[in-house]
Amino acid sequence: MAESAPAATEQAVRAALAGVIDPELRRPVTELDMVPRVAVDGDRVTVGLELTIVGCPAATRIEADVRAAAASVPGVGAVDVEVGVMDRATRDALIARLRGGKPAMPFTADSLTRVIAVTSGKGGVGKSTITANLAVALAQQGLRVGLVDADVFGFSIPGLLGIPEARPTRVGEAIMPPRAHDVAVISIGMFVDARTAVSWRGPMLHRTVQQFLTDVYFGDLDVLVLDMPPGTGDVAISVGQLLPHAEVLVVTTPQRAAADVAERSAMVARQTGQTVIGVVENMAGLAQADGSVLELFGSGGGAETAARLEVPLLAQVPLSIALREGGDEGRPIVLEADDPAGAAIRALAQTVAARGRGLAGRSLPFSPR
Repeated sequence: MAESAPAATEQAVRAALAGVIDPELRRPVTELDMVPRVAVDGDRVTVGLELTIVGCPAATRIEADVRAAAASVPGVGAVDVEVGVMDRATRDALIARLRGGKPAMPFTADSLTRVIAVTSGKGGVGKSTITANLAVALAQQGLRVGLVDADVFGFSIPGLLGIPEARPTRVGEAIMPPRAHDVAVISIGMFVDARTAVSWRGPMLHRTVQQFLTDVYFGDLDVLVLDMPPGTGDVAISVGQLLPHAEVLVVTTPQRAAADVAERSAMVARQTGQTVIGVVENMAGLAQADGSVLELFGSGGGAETAARLEVPLLAQVPLSIALREGGDEGRPIVLEADDPAGAAIRALAQTVAARGRGLAGRSLPFSPR
C-alpha cells in the first residue's frame, strides 16, 4: 500500500517561496517582507502576497512564481494567492533597509562598486555604442552591472539596448531601473518623449546626474558604467565633482583630428581627480573579402592618443555592419559569437574586469601607532 504524501507545513512553503526573486529588487520575496502570511489547511495553501506598489509591472510574474513555488511543496494540492499592496510605512521601511543606512551617494570612494565613465572629445565616434556593449559584456562575465546614460542631450542607451519604451518604477522615494540583458539601466530618455529636445542649463544637468546616482536603486553592483556626453561641459564637471574616484575610458577613432579632441576630455577627467585607464579606438578599419583592411578613417589615432596620455590602448574595434545594425535594432553586438567588433568589445570587457579596483581615494582600515 502506497504511503501518502507528507502534510505540507508553513515552514516548508516559506522555504520554497524563498526561491522566488523579485525581478526589480533582485531579492527573495520573503526577504522583502512581501509574504506577510502563509496559511495551510490540509492540502490547501493560502499565500498573502503584498506588492511594493499599485500597478507593479512585475506583478503577474511574481504571482505566477509564488503560485508555482508553493505548489511544488510535497503535500500541497491547491494554492490560493491573495494579492495586496504594502502600506506606506512597510514600503518606506523596506527601502530604508535596502539602502542599508548608506549615504545619499552610494558610489563613494569607499564603495566596493567600480565606476567607469566612458567619454570622448567629440560626438560621432561611437562612444554610446561602445558603452552599451561594454556594459552587456561585463554582465556576460557574471558581474552585477548598472548603466547610467549621462548623455542628457543626446541620450541613446535605451534604444541601443532594445528598451526604448521602458520606464522606471518608483517605489516610495526610490527609483527602480529597468533591466536589459541583465544590466540595470537609467536614462533621461525614460522620462521624456524620444522626440523631445532636452535643453537644460548647468544646475538642471547637475541635479539630473545627481538624482540618477542617489535616487535610483541599483542594488549591490560590481560595476557602474556611465555613458558621458562628448566634450568637456557641465555634465563632465558634475560627474567629476560627484565621482572623483571614477575610472575613465576615452573613445576615439583612428582619425588624427578626433584623437586630438579626445585628449581634452581625458585632461578634464584628470583635473577632477579621476583616473584615465585607457583608450578605445573605434572604427579601426573595415575588413575586405580578400583579407585586406580598408582604413576609412585613417590609422594611428588611438595609439597616438594613448601615447600622449601615457595609458594603454585597450582595444581597437573594427568597423562592422553588424555592429551598426545591432545598434539600430537594439541588439548588442557582443551577443553575437562570430562578429569581430563584438569579439573586440568582449576582450575589452575582460581587460577592464581584470584590472581590478585601485586604492586611490579609499580609506584603509589602518591607523598610525
